[in-house]
Amino acid sequence: MNVDDLLTALHEVVKSRSYIIRLELMDQSVNMLKARLFIDPDLFVQVYRNDQFDTTNFVLIYNRQRIYARDRLGGRWHRHIPSNPDIHDKSEEGRRQVSLYDFLDEVEIILADMNLP
Repeated sequence: MNVDDLLTALHEVVKSRSYIIRLELMDQSVNMLKARLFIDPDLFVQVYRNDQFDTTNFVLIYNRQRIYARDRLGGRWHRHIPSNPDIHDKSEEGRRQVSLYDFLDEVEIILADMNLP
């Protein structure tokens, strides 16, 4: 997924996932994109992509705290699990490549488990 693909996906998920109340494009260039998908004023998914460095970050944030994340750094994926979001999970599941759609599917499960909107 490159910046253009991610931008297209962001607009698609806003239309297809009713719990997303707003898309905020925070920064964008030819090779970089940073955006937020708001679920609630204090609950959002932050998305970052840098094509030049092959870096992707999907982060679920609640009350200014990371709850869950999946990161691609230098071509390798890892995740930050809800029970310990500061640890890098590099297990087979943690290393699995995900799309924005996959990440949002995981977010929906986490939000349901945590009784969040």
